Amino acid sequence: MNTMTLWDLNAWEFAALAFAALLVGFSKTAVSGANTVSLAIFAAVLPARASTGVLLPILIAGDLLAVLTYRRHAHWPTLWRLFPAVAAGVVVGTVFLMWADDGAVRTSIGAILLLMAGVTVWRRRKAGAEEEPDAVTTRTGRAKARSYGVLGGFTTMVANAGGPVMSLYLLSAGFRKMGFLGTSAFFFLIVNTSKLPFSAGLGLIDARSLLLDAALVLFVVPGALLGRWAVDRIDQRLFEQLVIAATVVGGLQLLVC
Repeated sequence: MNTMTLWDLNAWEFAALAFAALLVGFSKTAVSGANTVSLAIFAAVLPARASTGVLLPILIAGDLLAVLTYRRHAHWPTLWRLFPAVAAGVVVGTVFLMWADDGAVRTSIGAILLLMAGVTVWRRRKAGAEEEPDAVTTRTGRAKARSYGVLGGFTTMVANAGGPVMSLYLLSAGFRKMGFLGTSAFFFLIVNTSKLPFSAGLGLIDARSLLLDAALVLFVVPGALLGRWAVDRIDQRLFEQLVIAATVVGGLQLLVC
């Protein structure tokens, strides 16, 4: 794998990656989707393609902390409906990674995120009132779950950028703050763990990347604690606005970087 080892990084580069790891912890327990900034930092410091393999174990560490924090708030009917479509998206993303270069990956995902952010804002303004989470049992709800699931699996496989996709889905399904965080915590723990063999098979994870992960994962914990402290101080409307804003920023970063 074409990546740098821990010993190849200078102090500023390591500090940038440490901050990105802290932001991963914060995003997992506060504003899901904000870790697109972490993705951009990792891609700037490390080779863009290889950075996804380094970032994946750090994301899983954040997922574990989020599950421990919000495990009682997950909505499992939604998760079961999403997983088959997500699995299909992961397979498509794996095939895409076999031939796509970094530019194609960034442009494709950035455009998808911006399009879905616009659609989500439009739908919420048109609806006026929020739906309940059990709306996934309707025909429209099932179709929406499948489409977002495939896109979520695809984006999480090719660039660890599935957070904004699923954030938009959960917002559009009417999830409140704690249900949103609990459901997304279990979703990403299961999905990111399932991606490990695919990433290893593509050569994105090896002994050198895991050594760097071991040094960076310690910074995920204070980020998660900060996020847990902050989430109780964010009301529902602001929470939704932050999630959508993080999605737009992430999409723009992928398009212009």
